[in-house]
Amino acid sequence: MKVIIVGGVAGGASCAARLRRLDEKAEILMVERGPYVSYANCGLPYHVGGSIEKESSLLVATEQTFRDQFAIDCRTRCEVVGISSKDKTVELKNHTTGDVTTEHYDKLVLSPGAAPIRPPLPGIDLPGIFSVRTVPDARNIREWLDRCAADCSGMNSGCQAVTNPRRAVVVGGGFIGLEMVENLVHRRLEVTLIEKFNQVMPPLDPEMASLVERYLVKHGVQLELKDGVAGFQQAVDGSLEVLTSAGKRHPADIVILAIGVRPETALANMAGIEIGQRGGIRVDEQMRTTNPDIFAVGDAVEVKDFVTGQWTLIPLAGPANRQGRIAADVIAGRESRYRGTQGTSICQIFEGTIAQTGASEKVLVQLGDKDFEKIYLYPNSHAGYYPGAKMLAIKVLFRKSDGLLLGAQMLGEDGVAKRIDSFAMAIQMGCTVYDLEEAELSYAPPYGSAKDPVNFAGMVAANILRGDMPLCHWNSVDGEFLLDVRNPPELAVESVPGALNIPLPQLRARLGELPRDREILVTCRSAQRAYYATRILLQNGFKARNVSGGMLSRSHAVAPH
Repeated sequence: MKVIIVGGVAGGASCAARLRRLDEKAEILMVERGPYVSYANCGLPYHVGGSIEKESSLLVATEQTFRDQFAIDCRTRCEVVGISSKDKTVELKNHTTGDVTTEHYDKLVLSPGAAPIRPPLPGIDLPGIFSVRTVPDARNIREWLDRCAADCSGMNSGCQAVTNPRRAVVVGGGFIGLEMVENLVHRRLEVTLIEKFNQVMPPLDPEMASLVERYLVKHGVQLELKDGVAGFQQAVDGSLEVLTSAGKRHPADIVILAIGVRPETALANMAGIEIGQRGGIRVDEQMRTTNPDIFAVGDAVEVKDFVTGQWTLIPLAGPANRQGRIAADVIAGRESRYRGTQGTSICQIFEGTIAQTGASEKVLVQLGDKDFEKIYLYPNSHAGYYPGAKMLAIKVLFRKSDGLLLGAQMLGEDGVAKRIDSFAMAIQMGCTVYDLEEAELSYAPPYGSAKDPVNFAGMVAANILRGDMPLCHWNSVDGEFLLDVRNPPELAVESVPGALNIPLPQLRARLGELPRDREILVTCRSAQRAYYATRILLQNGFKARNVSGGMLSRSHAVAPH
């Protein structure tokens, strides 16, 4: 059996290595049109910023590694220029020699990835405007910045004096955009981030994205939301100007395009296989395309959302690697199946970390799903009495009907990765919020609490479903009677106009001040004291609901966008 794998990064490389481990006798040819295989493109922004100093550190394996260790015919700078699915052949062009050869295959695996979106805007090909996809891209950015720094020190063209900070504009506020923003700031650049939507990190719900935006502004990033790029032009001194749809001009010595990616489907079109409605290659659970002898994996394929079951595009390295393994399993005769992608992701933003998994509220609303509830909670990352505990901001979504966990989003400065992975595994295993209550998680004061934030999320959600804590949210508060059970000094920091303040310790003695003919909405700083107050009121015959997340959730739930 001869297997040709097109694309030597992530999915393609994983498929090749896995297939060799399963079938020692298969003839495997892996081709990559770029100069490297199996490199860590997720590390490119950090190489630009200097956290990863050596370019060689990004190379997980080399062409020679695949030849020597796996006996795989690996060819870089080799591009597929034709596919005949009828004859089961591919035409390969060697970009070093210019030769074109034809290879026969029994099975073909397409892993072409996704290309950075580079719209045909005026001036987009001017020097100093970069995309970030490959190791050479990162190298070019570093060299440009280093050359610009040298010019600045000599006060040559293209930069101003060294006392005037160099300027960068990043277009696009997704993962790559935010990582590039952080790393350019680390290089002491003055950074402007332009995002055409009304929030950064589009997969997040807006109120959680607003927390990310605060981090950016806190670190001096100029944030321009709801404004797209209209074009680029070169200034008299050789620097760049970024022109926006709103008529603004942003000066820059370098521009990074992080607008997003588009599935590479040219090979699929050559092979005559189906493209899905989302623009990716359509595959089944075994990564087969509409041609049973052609498989596709990675960022180029459409996948089923694990939570919603909808077709979607989620370009992430983890799923790409798993898909490559599954394609190899199936080619080798095993019955592996891909479960779907739930979008588990994490991103460092200066001292903070934002992470998510599963469905977001806005996706559920778009699908017309009304069988869900959400909670906000703000626990410490580890035991409060142990030094260094940091507050976590957590949003959890779950089914009202049965408590099935649907999604989680969180931001914090400590312990985020541990918790988002717990939520991610719980979603994949079909757990409910009742399971989160009972989850036995590791505990020692430097790492967590006896009741971990994941446990707390389950307890809060389960209290709602059991009827112990009726809930409401700030976006639905409209003229109800509001009771604030914080202590008076806290009101000096932030308060809600018209709310009655009765500190929790005084509540039982002052029940006579509350109306029995109106529903009472209860708030505090984080909703914990409000929960205690709600229980008191309910057991004394009042109608009461807790405002989820308290004043902490109000601070970003009503943030302007």
